[in-house]
Amino acid sequence: QVQLDESGGGLVQAGGSLRLSCAASGRPFSRYAMGWFRQAPGKEREFVATISRSGSTDYADCVKDRFTISRDNAKNTVNLQMNSLKPEDTAVYYCAAKRTISYAEASRRPAEFGSWGQGTQVTVSS
Repeated sequence: QVQLDESGGGLVQAGGSLRLSCAASGRPFSRYAMGWFRQAPGKEREFVATISRSGSTDYADCVKDRFTISRDNAKNTVNLQMNSLKPEDTAVYYCAAKRTISYAEASRRPAEFGSWGQGTQVTVSS
């Protein structure tokens, strides 16, 4: 298991930007596919973006072309650059890690990710 700690959340106006960061420790970071998920009150946790061990990315349609996920294995971090934020992006954002031997694959299913951060709140006002 890997320990995850998110940061960078906050309150922004619609159209603004935020950069979330996730610091990992405890296990070899490079062995994990990484993902960002979010959950609004009363809603299910939903997929936002993932990045494989090799750097391949996958995005939910609602954030594609606005959000960018990246990783730095040397620094044991994964980031989520969020641009053109909308009120509907408001949620608690969670960093997650999935141990895998695959270099290229990732998953959109939260249940496949074994390690989770505690979340960071992102609030986008109109």
